[in-house]
Amino acid sequence: MKNKIVITNLVLLTAVYPAVAEQTQEILNQLNNLDITLKILFLITILSIAPALLITITSFTRIVIILSLLRHALGIPQTPPNQVIIALSLFLTFFIMKPVFDDINQNALQPYLKKEIGDLEALEKAKTPIKKFMLTNTRKEDLKLFIDLAEEKPKSPEEVSMTALIPAFMISEIKTAFEIVFVIFLPFLIIDLLIASILMSMGMMMIPPMLISLPFKLVLFIMADGWELLTKALVESYR
Repeated sequence: MKNKIVITNLVLLTAVYPAVAEQTQEILNQLNNLDITLKILFLITILSIAPALLITITSFTRIVIILSLLRHALGIPQTPPNQVIIALSLFLTFFIMKPVFDDINQNALQPYLKKEIGDLEALEKAKTPIKKFMLTNTRKEDLKLFIDLAEEKPKSPEEVSMTALIPAFMISEIKTAFEIVFVIFLPFLIIDLLIASILMSMGMMMIPPMLISLPFKLVLFIMADGWELLTKALVESYR
């Protein structure tokens, strides 16, 4: 089981970073005659950059930004705590990325474990669904920016390099997250303005408007099934 997890993460890692894939392939060729324990130790060492992999090629960035700024819209920046936000973002990421991971497991990992395909072929098959996911969710203008900066001239989306696609995907995710957060902020901002106007008209300027508006914003969010609507919107934004 441990071997399977290690190999799965290695396939994902090397599929995303071509330079890592080339170096890994060279080293694996040199390690063919070594003991399996040493190979596992080598693979675990490579997995030290797995957190960066999670952030750069999945939906985690968009989700964690939206959930974090939602707390500020409600006026409770410390609730839910960061651990809860990250945990929820992580499991939503796994849920959204499940079709991609299933594709990698079926077409790259399982044939590789059964020794039906070689290392490089497994990496290429693993890279295809990841690249397709990122291309689908990357804005054309962001992708064009990095293609121009890299001075690349791809004839088709499949020829776009990962070094240009990954930063374009991340910037696109951040932009989309900010747009969604803006829409979320509007109803809560209106409540804050109404409460502030009422307090000023009553001459109660010493009372913080946020203190009075917080219960109303929480009631609005609960009555509108805010968590359900937000989760549904996040998941469907990738389909």
